Amino acid sequence: MSDFQPAQETRYHGIPVAPGIAHGPLVVHWEDDEEIPHRHIEAEDLAGEIARFETALISTRAELLEIQQKIADAIGAKDAGIFDAHLMVVEDRTLIDEVLRSLEEDRVNVESAFSAVAAKYCETLSRIDDPYLRERVVDIQDVSRRVLRHLTGKGPKDLATIEQPHILAARSLAPSETALIDRSKVLAFATEAGSKTSHSAIMARSLGIPAVAGLHTIFDELGTGADVLIDGNTGVLIANPNQETLAEYGRIEERREKVEEELDRIRETVSTTMDGRHIILSANIELPEEMNDVAEAGAEGVGLFRTEYLFLNREVPPGEDEQFESYRTVAERAAPHAVIVRTLDVGGDKLADNLGLAEEENPFLGCRAIRFCLQHPAIFKQQLRAILRASAYGHVRIMYPMISGIGELRAANAILAQCKSELRAEGKPFREDIEVGIMIEIPSAALTADHLARECAFFSIGTNDLVQYSLAVDRVNDRIAHLFDPSHPAVVRLIRASVEAARKHGIWVGVCGEMAGDILFTPLLIGLGVDELSASSKLVPRVKRAVQRLTHEACRRLVEDIENYYEGSAILARCTEIARAHYPELLD
Repeated sequence: MSDFQPAQETRYHGIPVAPGIAHGPLVVHWEDDEEIPHRHIEAEDLAGEIARFETALISTRAELLEIQQKIADAIGAKDAGIFDAHLMVVEDRTLIDEVLRSLEEDRVNVESAFSAVAAKYCETLSRIDDPYLRERVVDIQDVSRRVLRHLTGKGPKDLATIEQPHILAARSLAPSETALIDRSKVLAFATEAGSKTSHSAIMARSLGIPAVAGLHTIFDELGTGADVLIDGNTGVLIANPNQETLAEYGRIEERREKVEEELDRIRETVSTTMDGRHIILSANIELPEEMNDVAEAGAEGVGLFRTEYLFLNREVPPGEDEQFESYRTVAERAAPHAVIVRTLDVGGDKLADNLGLAEEENPFLGCRAIRFCLQHPAIFKQQLRAILRASAYGHVRIMYPMISGIGELRAANAILAQCKSELRAEGKPFREDIEVGIMIEIPSAALTADHLARECAFFSIGTNDLVQYSLAVDRVNDRIAHLFDPSHPAVVRLIRASVEAARKHGIWVGVCGEMAGDILFTPLLIGLGVDELSASSKLVPRVKRAVQRLTHEACRRLVEDIENYYEGSAILARCTEIARAHYPELLD
């Protein structure tokens, strides 16, 4: 780390992960790499190594439970549930059995065996495209450090106590470190690594601590004692802010506090434009426990229930009855609004070991989502039966992911018909006219949307994959991430084609990808004719306010204006212009 402290104001741009503004001295925290002993063991030493491993796992579990209880007491059980993922690591039979196998076959000490197995797990997860799963690498590393410190007799290691209020800086912060931060002393934190989906980011938001991640070179230039200002809303760290900057941020903070108060007041209002166009505003969820967030956000039901998360981090997949209880819970909690249950979307970027997924040369173009389900009809039928049964308890819709053409839709519906027939014979109630829709996330689906619209009840456009597949851009490849452009003319045309086909055949269209929660794109999506937007619960109030400040006519004119735009940057600039004209307070 350099001792350089800029004499003049210097700005560093990262990723905004927790909102808020803070100003104070920087304190840099360095995580020392643990030195892992490596030695050969004899057969008579094996039992002792296994016993040490079991003791370390028990001690680590007790340590994590203690942290979890402290968090539950401080900010509630829901946020403390983040540590369930940590506890799963120390209880993961696959990981434990792999360590035991290494002890027996490689005859190395348990520290060395455990470190190697954990590193292999982290390497595998780090290659996954899904940001949520990729961030679980941090969880495994956090738990691994704790297990290793118990094995080496060093005990737990927490952040050093700093008496004066400060802004904490680190290469990365483990969730357990973030959870135990003294909120009276830590004003904000900044990290080189991390993202919005990391558990540390989630903890920061829950604790109300402003945070910025992705500041890749910051600690080569700044050291402890630097005067810094953190803007967790825009992802900016300002070193040596001048008086003008401090005054401006004071005014910004006042305006943002007023905006948050206004967003709280509109949570129970409807998302209708000023000239009367109602846009259904739903929420995306991964697990039933998130329904509290959906209700608090004022969302109109669930526009995307990602059911694959019910299958992850467990030794065996959930059975029909367990799935049924999860789907029923969500349906009942969402009533009278609808719940769109997306069928299993595994493979590619989401790995569920309990489903026996085979390794593939190019998994993102391989046996994933609906392809996996059609090749494993027993698993698919079990899920469809559970969803159908849950439909008797609320307004449930079924959605198939990664449909590429009419053949897959028909094949999936044929299996659904079998499930309906079985349930009738068994006398189990379900909604006979349950709506079945598909995700438009492959260009071939958008280009044949007029065919698909004849045989389904709705489309939901998954913009994340639609952009990725249309532009051949891997979102997590830093070298080409700048090419991932939702405003690219090709993407806009595919969305428009999907909406026009839906209109022609009398079905509705939603968007459930990242674009749905980005208020810069709200005017564009409304202008293209989208009927529903489904975003994360935390973004719902902001999108609602954006919708309420727009007119359908202005959005329609926007789409006309960009008809002949050739570059995504020009389209984004026009969208930004419209957004800033109608809700500038949301963009500050």
